[in-house]
Amino acid sequence: MGLNCSKMNIKYMFQIVFLLIFTSFFSACTHQQDAKPSPSKEIDKDNNKPSQPVAAWKLPIDIPEGEFYKVGSWFSDHQLLYITNLEQSSSVYFYNLLTGKSELLYKSEFPIVTLQVSPSKKYILIQTSPSTYEGQVIILSSEGSELMKQSFPSYELAFEWNPFNESEILISAFKEDWTYQMLLLNIEQSKTTELSIPQPFIKWVGEDEVAYLNWDETSPSLFAPLMSKKIGAEGEEVLFNDVLQFSTYHNILMTVTAKDEEQLQASYRFYNKDKKELYSFSIPHLTMFSGWLVPYHDFNESNGKFITLKPIKSAEADAYSEGFELISYDINKGISNMILQGMKNEPIQLSPSGEAALYGNRFEKIIHLKTKEISELVEK
Repeated sequence: MGLNCSKMNIKYMFQIVFLLIFTSFFSACTHQQDAKPSPSKEIDKDNNKPSQPVAAWKLPIDIPEGEFYKVGSWFSDHQLLYITNLEQSSSVYFYNLLTGKSELLYKSEFPIVTLQVSPSKKYILIQTSPSTYEGQVIILSSEGSELMKQSFPSYELAFEWNPFNESEILISAFKEDWTYQMLLLNIEQSKTTELSIPQPFIKWVGEDEVAYLNWDETSPSLFAPLMSKKIGAEGEEVLFNDVLQFSTYHNILMTVTAKDEEQLQASYRFYNKDKKELYSFSIPHLTMFSGWLVPYHDFNESNGKFITLKPIKSAEADAYSEGFELISYDINKGISNMILQGMKNEPIQLSPSGEAALYGNRFEKIIHLKTKEISELVEK
């Protein structure tokens, strides 16, 4: 991708590239640190049902047609949504881990770039790519019915689903020079509205309130103030100063900052809706030319478990080769548990119950967190 460096400083450029990859599930291999060593009528409605043992899972997936591209998301503790490619077309399948059956959900004449499932699993968002400068967004019901389709002139698209009202999705539509247009898509009304928000990477912190890091393009810095703003209203509020990265999980806000003035470690802090700190921990950090590498992580709000890939020591990211530990932190009990060692820093996504996790640049593996087993989803 060609970046217009005269229009943004190096720090801001890094944040755009990294956060876009993070929020859109595009895996950038250059940032990975290698370790040394018709839809089913039996869709699970109870997403909190405990996972079955790994021995009961039917793997690897027998791909019905085309070539496996990637897993898009969990749909329940026993079902995945995955994408296959055949020439220029793509298909989305449900896969049941217990029966070993794949069932076609949707077929697109264009390549599918991204798949996201709404928080309650009511909607499925698919982004296709008819051309380099056009992104097409399709909203499906959980049964595969097409509810809405709209094209956006863009080079890249980033999405943020409103967990308080999942008929709304924020869309950042980027041009090739990384200028952007911010849009609010309303599924029920089948319309989009342009918004004026000073940063492209934002997250919902309320039904009509968003948060973003307010990077100063004229004064490069590793950290920025975390701001909140009401949609459609004037003014903004400073939530926290000197934040490197943040995530929101419905009723939980997580920030990544420096532990102290020496900046020897990264500090992860968790806050409730009233911005009261609930829990914090610190881990070593890896430095990059434009800042810190924040390893992949995920959070299951139903059981208070946060998982992250933790470096063994602080070092320069390009020279680091000692692998990562997969650590689980219980923010309710204030305890941590090491799950696996010698891991790569690759995307990870917890299942609805939090008992398993998709893992890998294409989510091609499943980790069962209790037994610490790793299963391959497709044959290599």
